[in-house]
Amino acid sequence: MLSNHLQNGIETAKLVWSRLPNAEEGERDDSELSNSTGGVGDIESLDYEIIENYAYREEQAQRGKYYTVYYVMVKWLFSLLIGIGTAYAAIFINLAVENFAGWKFSATFAIIQHSYIAGFIVYILINLALVFSSVFIVTQFAPAAAGSGIPEIKGYLNGVDTPGILLFRTLIGKIFGSIGSVGGGLALGKEGPLVHTGACIASLLGQGGSTKYHLSSRWLQVFKSDRDRRDLVTCGCAAGVAAAFRAPVGGVLFALEEVTSWWRSQLMWRVFFTSAVVAVVVRSAMGWCKSGNCGHFGSGGFIIWDISGGQEDYSFQELLPMAIIGVIGGLLGALFNQLTLYITNWRRTSLHKKGTRVKIIEACIISLITSIISFGLPLLRKCSPCPALDANSAIECPRPPGTYGNYVNFYCAKDEEYNDLATIFFNTQDDAIRNLFSAKTLHEYSAQSLLSFLVMFYTLAVVTFGTAVPAGQFVPGIMIGSTYGRLVGMFVVRFYKKLNVEEGTYALLGAASFLGGSMRMTVSLCVIMVEITNNLKLLPLIMLVLLISKAVGDAFNEGLYEVQARLKGIPLLESRPKQYMRKMTAREACRNKKVVYFPRVVKVADIVSVLRSNKHNGFPVVDDTQNGEQLVIGLILRGHLLVVLQSRIDFQHSPLPCNPSGGSVPIRHNFSEFAKPVSSKGMSVEDIHLSQDDLEMYIDLAPFLNPSPYIVPEDMSLAKVYNLFRQLGLRHMFVVPRPSRVIGLITRKDLLIEETDDSAIMELQSSSVRTQWHERRLVGRPVNGENPLLDNLINPRATT
Repeated sequence: MLSNHLQNGIETAKLVWSRLPNAEEGERDDSELSNSTGGVGDIESLDYEIIENYAYREEQAQRGKYYTVYYVMVKWLFSLLIGIGTAYAAIFINLAVENFAGWKFSATFAIIQHSYIAGFIVYILINLALVFSSVFIVTQFAPAAAGSGIPEIKGYLNGVDTPGILLFRTLIGKIFGSIGSVGGGLALGKEGPLVHTGACIASLLGQGGSTKYHLSSRWLQVFKSDRDRRDLVTCGCAAGVAAAFRAPVGGVLFALEEVTSWWRSQLMWRVFFTSAVVAVVVRSAMGWCKSGNCGHFGSGGFIIWDISGGQEDYSFQELLPMAIIGVIGGLLGALFNQLTLYITNWRRTSLHKKGTRVKIIEACIISLITSIISFGLPLLRKCSPCPALDANSAIECPRPPGTYGNYVNFYCAKDEEYNDLATIFFNTQDDAIRNLFSAKTLHEYSAQSLLSFLVMFYTLAVVTFGTAVPAGQFVPGIMIGSTYGRLVGMFVVRFYKKLNVEEGTYALLGAASFLGGSMRMTVSLCVIMVEITNNLKLLPLIMLVLLISKAVGDAFNEGLYEVQARLKGIPLLESRPKQYMRKMTAREACRNKKVVYFPRVVKVADIVSVLRSNKHNGFPVVDDTQNGEQLVIGLILRGHLLVVLQSRIDFQHSPLPCNPSGGSVPIRHNFSEFAKPVSSKGMSVEDIHLSQDDLEMYIDLAPFLNPSPYIVPEDMSLAKVYNLFRQLGLRHMFVVPRPSRVIGLITRKDLLIEETDDSAIMELQSSSVRTQWHERRLVGRPVNGENPLLDNLINPRATT
């Protein structure tokens, strides 16, 4: 009977495996965003600019005075929901990872009491099953869930829409994939994916849920623009960091320093509130777990490596080895970025193109190698006798098998011995870091063991990063840095012969240096390290090693997330323009490309032809003047054209404007109809089916265009254009000949108008005009209207 069930299971597994694609067959995963040449085929820009068409202005005019209060309250409510949702997701992931790891270690230690070979097999099989579940979920269900997700979210907040990164299935794949990959013992962490998880939760709340899986609510569908969703996703990123590290202030600073390209004070308040909510919910969960309701959930999971009882002071002589730690972190971090760049590029261009089966096999092989190293390497290490511990100390040597803590008895001849390599390998990464950071444990690790672990884990982290599983690099980076940091601390203890030097303090500084050398963060990383270690006295030292490691790393290459974003073809606009842009003009950047534009009244067939022949997402709209001159009257988006074509209610037989006298324009659409769904690519021209009669009709584009796009003169420097484009979050910008007339001059005073009734404004304006007229007459200067050259400041109808 048992053999029949086993045979049936094997046959079922073979059937599932045979149905997996063994080649791409012309299709790409959602996560494969660019081809081998670095193109950005499926990536589009986001519309962070407000499209002030007639539908928008009509909607604004219909809103009452209390709408602003309601709108602000809804934003705060969503910030609360994002914090609660992200916190519960982090709690679930942490409990699952800790329990899977606890069951794995308990089973392994129970079996090795009888047979190390049987324990080795069980250990490998459990890790292999967890990793296989992770890579299977990602490859078959949510391809965009692979990796950390931070480069994609950084691109989204920079104005780049990468397909699939904020879908509901991506959220599910991220959560369950992280449980399998981290619980399976791979050299990666769950903290990076938690940032992506928080962003997905924020985005799904912003769009009202997922319509595909029938998990949507109308009352949540308040935010229709990419601009509002950007604020929510920013809150989600901060919430992810706050939940991962129990560092609410660090989460706010991480969102400000690392992922956002646009910030304002109102957003700061909401992000801070979201992070505070996360901290409260996670703290409550920890209190609930202390009562023993969380199974194998140990002292790890919700990270806090309290080393407040360690080294309390430092001397001037210690600054040199601490600076050396910063240099080592910069060098190893830059090397890590370069190696992951080469390996990931080879994966994307060669290995992963061979199909889904190869991705699964690759992850399973890496899991097998990791398990062999983590189990076999401690077998080669001799055990050490337990040190004499303080009677009041909570540290136990050796600790009971299958529990968390220092001093693991693994393959030792005597009961009062421990294996220092097993103390690192046979723990979750969080608990291993806690052991490396621990104070009052001098000489717990030998230099040979730490060096062996550093080489092995560094290699595994480089190879594992880029596989088709959710992978964060925060905790592996801390593991690597704390290892060589503790090595330096051991040499400092022996050289200076001081009793107040703690090896764990140097492990902390090493962790900060490697993260600074790899990710190139400073302020946010400094605060995160202080929050998770609960030791404010080490703040100056952390700042020192971060500054040194970042400076050393910047001398070689870019940060980890920038490297990965460039590799994935995400066109990030960095904070400052390139030096060569100061020598170029806006006209030179256009490279004499032919501008595809529409007349105000255009034939339906012409619109369809243009949309099918190119992939532009914005088109200038021009109109003829009485003098026969073509003037730009606005910008129309591709998505808005598709909405108009789909509805057909704006088709007309006449090729003349619907309001030739300049009167009111009929509005037949709500502004929400033009909103693009955040979780899909929107409508395509191939989805619209028009008859021959429809193609012969006309559309007046005036009601749908943005009449006030951003315009720059052709001789403006490209560096200035770059700053305007990035800081305003634009998608399109017109380049026009220099305007010839001026109608006024805007100063700071003109932008500080107090809200009042219309009569007071008119009275203020007329008195200002009279005063200006008399002043100009007294000094002999012409007033507006007497000099035609001062008749226009910015001509919105500039010639194309």
